Amino acid sequence: MAGTVCLTFDFDALSLWINRRQTSPASLSRGEFGAVAVPRLLHLLSKYSIPSTWFIPGHTIETYRAHCEQVVKAGHEIGLHGYLHEQVGALSEQQERTVFRRAFDLVANLTGLPPQGSRTPSWDLTASTVDIMLELGLLYDSSLMSNDYTPFFARRGDQLSPEGAMHFGEATRLVELPVSWSLDDYPHFEYHRNASGSVLPGLRAADDVFRNWTDDIVYMLRDFDDGVAVVTFHPQVIGRGHRLLALERWLDELRKMGVAFARCEDVARQVLAGRAYGTYRPAPDRP
Repeated sequence: MAGTVCLTFDFDALSLWINRRQTSPASLSRGEFGAVAVPRLLHLLSKYSIPSTWFIPGHTIETYRAHCEQVVKAGHEIGLHGYLHEQVGALSEQQERTVFRRAFDLVANLTGLPPQGSRTPSWDLTASTVDIMLELGLLYDSSLMSNDYTPFFARRGDQLSPEGAMHFGEATRLVELPVSWSLDDYPHFEYHRNASGSVLPGLRAADDVFRNWTDDIVYMLRDFDDGVAVVTFHPQVIGRGHRLLALERWLDELRKMGVAFARCEDVARQVLAGRAYGTYRPAPDRP
């Protein structure tokens, strides 16, 4: 059975740089380019009739309201992504709840509907995050990496001790749509020097990265029944000309493979309805 690809876009804009306290005009201009790229991406998605999910920080909604409204008008899903791209591990539980509620209300005001999913900034969770999401009525999260092609249910109550085995908590009803840094455009493409002087070199050749991603999808289609792959883009990264051309070529390739495209919310609802995505069945074992 053909697999599913979820194209997701983290429209961080200025919030990423403000949260990192890199607020020079040069640093902020990198976030501004994200808004420039939004119409390009919406045009591309419309051209291919692809639904997608956009995870948008509250700060971006307030700063680039018209751009966010364009995303909604085009029929794409909007999920939570913090307010100012906060790493929740650095927040108290009350601060985390406040950030989630603020982001939730801003997305609901933008779309007219309660959001159904979340992606935590920098894929960072705390012991409280899953419960906070459930209390808000969310159906899914897309921040964890403990699988690749198989959605699962997020746990609560894990207990980690350096003196003994890991104790895994109970599964909840929060669907997890797994992610991976290898299927994220940022580390491959973005050059970044942080305050400590360490450098993320980025600037990989676009076709080389998409070739790796093609192999991820080929493997999924070969060895998994009804697998799901979640790919993460950032408008300020993928929106450059040569990368958009490479993305177009990649979408052409995926279309020839027969993959389906879906919003994260739609996959999560299917999981909750009992659909068994991503059953591992290696090629030699297939009839």
